[in-house]
Amino acid sequence: MNTSFDFEKPIADLQQQIDKVKQVSEKTKVDMSVTLLELEEKLEKAKTEIYSNLTGWQKVQISRHPERPYTLQYIELMCDDFIELHGDRTVKDDKAIVGGFATINGETVMVIGHQKGVNTKMRQFRNFGMANPEGYRKALRLMKLAEKFNKPVVTFIDTPGAYPGLEAEERGQGEAIARNLLEMAQLKVPVICIIIGEGASGGALGIGIGDKVYMLEHSWYSVISPENCSAILWRTWDYKERAAESLKLTAEDMLNNKLIDGIIPEPIGGAHHDPKIIAQTIKERIVQDLKDLSKKSITGLVNERIEKFCSMGVVTES
Repeated sequence: MNTSFDFEKPIADLQQQIDKVKQVSEKTKVDMSVTLLELEEKLEKAKTEIYSNLTGWQKVQISRHPERPYTLQYIELMCDDFIELHGDRTVKDDKAIVGGFATINGETVMVIGHQKGVNTKMRQFRNFGMANPEGYRKALRLMKLAEKFNKPVVTFIDTPGAYPGLEAEERGQGEAIARNLLEMAQLKVPVICIIIGEGASGGALGIGIGDKVYMLEHSWYSVISPENCSAILWRTWDYKERAAESLKLTAEDMLNNKLIDGIIPEPIGGAHHDPKIIAQTIKERIVQDLKDLSKKSITGLVNERIEKFCSMGVVTES
């Protein structure tokens, strides 16, 4: 395995030892199965120990792994078919958000999600998953289309934040996100939201209001990224690890604070180690939830969704 992070070095070292033993065994024709077994047991133990005790910052790092699956890969792995729909009918088609009708387990759904891109050229094309106002307006147009045809909505959230450029503000970035919050809260179809990587600020919330909100095990969800939080509080990025812990941005923190409905476990080491397995896990969760949510009345669905988000946080009246 190619290690990406410092905390994965013990795993990479053990994997290197295993590869060397295999090479020696093949070259000398000596049976080294006992040694291999011992090393493989050590490797599994090291993986379990390291990945079950990750800090907030380490989880942020895994969520940004360049090989981590993005929305279009999940759609390809989970859906029988997908018809992408484009444009907000006002400005242009924002490539940072993709969406369209898809079939999951025989049921038609509207799938919408952030898309970062798989290489440098595609990341620039997708604006690194940072949507402009037209991206959120496109998402809302597709949600209202799903509502019109009584089809559920599934969103995949993975963004470092909404695009902060001057032109985005001129075209109403804040209003576009606020409008989505209002409309999603009242959408008359089931809505399932899944944070698959980074869930930063209003950029994530813009497609994040649902009957069920889940986070992948190594994703994060927060009002601000650790780097930007550190820059504001300490005028430097040097305290990003401390900021990550203070922000309580991990899936466990979010679940403990009752801000999400559940955590979807990832393959050991992260979703990028086995995209097919994590896609299947997500698919099973979506199929089960759609079955449960379809039994509720429209009024009950909307009222429960609004009540869920209104009950979040602590309010003190004096």
